[in-house]
Amino acid sequence: MTASDNNELEVLDEEQKQKVQELLEKDAASGRTPTGFWYWLVAILGGGMVLFYFYTAGLASVATQYHRGIYVLITYVLVFLLYPSGGGWYRYLLAIIVGALVTTTASALMFYPDVATFHEALVAFGERWSEAGVGAALASMGAGLWLMMLGTPIVGAALLLVDRKLVAKYPQSPVLTDIIFALGGAAFVWYWISEFEALNYRAGAETELDALVSVAGILISLEVCRRVLGWSMTLIGIILICYGLFGPYFPDMIAHRGFGVERLATSLYLTTNGVFGIMANVLATYVILFIFFGAFLHKSGAGRFFIDLPMAAAGRSTGGPAKVAVVASALFGSVSGSAIANTVSTGAFTIPLMKRAGFRPHVAGAIEPSASIGGMFMPPIMGAGGFLMAELTEMPYSHIMLIAIFPAVLYFYSVFCMIHFEAKKHNIRGIDDPNMPHWTEVLKKEWYFALPLVIITILMVMGYSPGFAAFWATLSCIAVSWVRKDTRMGPKEIWEAIQTGSRNTLIIGATVGVIGIIVGTISLTGIGLKFSDIIISAADGNLLLAILLIALASLVLGMGVPVTAAYLIVAVLAVPPLMEMGVVLIAAHMIVYWFSQDSNITPPVCVAAYAGAAIAGSDPWKTGWTAFKFAKLLYVVPLLFAYTPQILFEGKPLLAPEINDPIMGAMILELQAKPGDSVEIGDPVLKVMDGDEIRVIGASREGIIKQFTVAGGGYLETGVVVAEMSAKPGKIASSMFSAILGTLAFSALTMGYFIRKTNVIEWLILAVATVLLYWPTLLTDGAGLVLVAIVYLSQ
Repeated sequence: MTASDNNELEVLDEEQKQKVQELLEKDAASGRTPTGFWYWLVAILGGGMVLFYFYTAGLASVATQYHRGIYVLITYVLVFLLYPSGGGWYRYLLAIIVGALVTTTASALMFYPDVATFHEALVAFGERWSEAGVGAALASMGAGLWLMMLGTPIVGAALLLVDRKLVAKYPQSPVLTDIIFALGGAAFVWYWISEFEALNYRAGAETELDALVSVAGILISLEVCRRVLGWSMTLIGIILICYGLFGPYFPDMIAHRGFGVERLATSLYLTTNGVFGIMANVLATYVILFIFFGAFLHKSGAGRFFIDLPMAAAGRSTGGPAKVAVVASALFGSVSGSAIANTVSTGAFTIPLMKRAGFRPHVAGAIEPSASIGGMFMPPIMGAGGFLMAELTEMPYSHIMLIAIFPAVLYFYSVFCMIHFEAKKHNIRGIDDPNMPHWTEVLKKEWYFALPLVIITILMVMGYSPGFAAFWATLSCIAVSWVRKDTRMGPKEIWEAIQTGSRNTLIIGATVGVIGIIVGTISLTGIGLKFSDIIISAADGNLLLAILLIALASLVLGMGVPVTAAYLIVAVLAVPPLMEMGVVLIAAHMIVYWFSQDSNITPPVCVAAYAGAAIAGSDPWKTGWTAFKFAKLLYVVPLLFAYTPQILFEGKPLLAPEINDPIMGAMILELQAKPGDSVEIGDPVLKVMDGDEIRVIGASREGIIKQFTVAGGGYLETGVVVAEMSAKPGKIASSMFSAILGTLAFSALTMGYFIRKTNVIEWLILAVATVLLYWPTLLTDGAGLVLVAIVYLSQ
């Protein structure tokens, strides 16, 4: 039994296809399908972006301004050409804005020799108004200002009239307003590219033109985001801008001195801390290359292999179709980078199979998104968040891949166990098909489809950049497609893959400007440090409560912004307080990253679950809560990151407060251990001067010292990490073994089934066993296993 990857929705009826399409369009605005001249313009721009970034990844690098700027420029232009502005009152506001932009530009060019003179005329008009009133101000206006005032509504009205006629005649083509925005966006981004070096030289002494371009560029960035993703994330950007401008008027807890329009705008647009900052760099360097890779991999026919192999391996077992969904989601999700795309692509095939096998519709619709979300944690490609994590932690992406493997496998193991218990509870068997091949036969015939993933993994492990790995893996997709005649990629298929890849980048690309604005404002205003104090204060120093608060913040933020944006924003705010409370850097980021995925699966939003409901024809609300049940480990694993970081190959840090409170403030004289040393509890770590007494401080934990971080000017301070520790191999193995046992017990606990349905006493015993097994010591593991054995014997 196979599934064609050429048409993932072929097993659905027309009504189900329509529901799925509506859901996808709700998640991100639906773009146009242009024809004629506009099709070729969009195709050339998209193709140019693909070829340019493949060139920079595989052949030669380019300067920063071109690397980041060209990506932002092409993205902005494509968004304005492909995504309409929408209707209602906003259409009129846009017309006024464009009218003001056109008349202001015309006035400045026709009546003023330079920007400074134009700025002086505006200031003089404002002063005249405040001193002598509106009448005197109007009487003193020159021809340039009169052109602006009268021309704005006239040009705006003309734009509305022209746009209406163009929409009626060419519904799939951009209108005049879109074209003006596209040209404006290109011009403002090109200004940053062309002036990049000069801007660095005159940093802190920006000109009036710099300020005007910055304001316009920020407005363009907000409009790009609104067109593709709606108002939620755009409003967050606007709120952060208001916070930057009006800092003194906010509550004392988060108040700051405030910044002028020119200072804030130039900081957010002209530097590499805002619109062209970390998000633009990560997207241009890594993410879009893997989106291109995904498009080529799909076109090569590998999608069929991702269904055929799991079907042959798990299809015959108890609850087979649901287990197929888990394995297929692990394979497809590891390269798709989107839980929703994963749900639709694999769910269109697996959900109808699950229903036919006997799973209730809302359960079938819930299992697929629960499995699909695990693809965001599974290497080699963990979505954009994995690359952001590498950038933020300054760790190689290959290291991020390595530490992510076990938690991802643990998550899929949890969903797999829950499916098994659900199937046993309702006596759902596997697929009885005598023609179904053995998994070894599928692997023998189609093994080569796995080569692109093998190549991408090997190259990154060897130390090559992710972009370089994606470049060669993409070329390998074309090569493997030629093994079979029916999957060969000729010029037509390559062109289609290029166009699909370029358009697929726009959903996340539309966030680049607003995320830059948000992160830049957080950095400029210092709200990140204040947020740390707020979290620690609200949690009263309790790490568990702090983690729960961060989970809630991530869920609320995820209701309005994409998961990648949610991760970056929460990481900037929440990682510092977690580290202050003793969580190691990579564990803190993994906590935030896992929580950032919760809006995909947790009601009331749970868009991935709603996609599963649309395919299953089930109640969305019921499907959402069922998906939440199957994905509960999403909330458990972050706790393991905090309390047992050994599953990430990390040890807990050696904290000053755990040494001896009275010696806080003591001067550090000498480090008595060095990075790489293995220490036991009590082994000498550092020598301090405590008043007139010299004291030796022993290790409060066992582990291998990674590095010393002597903060506080060389003095011990509360919360200061004195040494970061790596876990010993034995501790890593025991922690992972405990996590596996705990997950088995947790799955049985969640489903209320082990050998048979559990009664209240058995359920409570499993609850205690789960807690004991997740705590990695020999004593707790033994006690937990005894409790599980008691439940097993009682059944």
